[in-house]
Amino acid sequence: MKEVLTYLQNCGTFYLATMDGETPRVRPFGAVAEYDGKLYIVTNNQKKVFAQMKHHPKVEISGMYQGTWIRLEAEAIHDERREARVAMMTANEKVLSSMYHVDDQLMEVFYLQNATADFCAFSGETKRMTF
Repeated sequence: MKEVLTYLQNCGTFYLATMDGETPRVRPFGAVAEYDGKLYIVTNNQKKVFAQMKHHPKVEISGMYQGTWIRLEAEAIHDERREARVAMMTANEKVLSSMYHVDDQLMEVFYLQNATADFCAFSGETKRMTF
């Protein structure tokens, strides 16, 4: 999981796909953290992406870094613990502090479970890991 975390941090921007009914939706994300041995992402509970992950937790993340890319399939599980939000803010304060506060009633975190990550290259090489 740490390799996935580092890769997504190196990407800077990665893309999260969710389902909105029968329609896929993709949007850029940029904050990721490790807490309690799990990989976390963050969003605002007023956004459609929050409702989509709550309703249909299967997500896919993709990003590119130095000519390689990652495809990460997982279930996004909502974590309401303040400690998880604190960990996300601590790991991403520079990016998140202008948008959120830990107790603002907007910031929400999800951890990824039953995840499969494929690290891919144009050469055709693929490395798979699960967590």
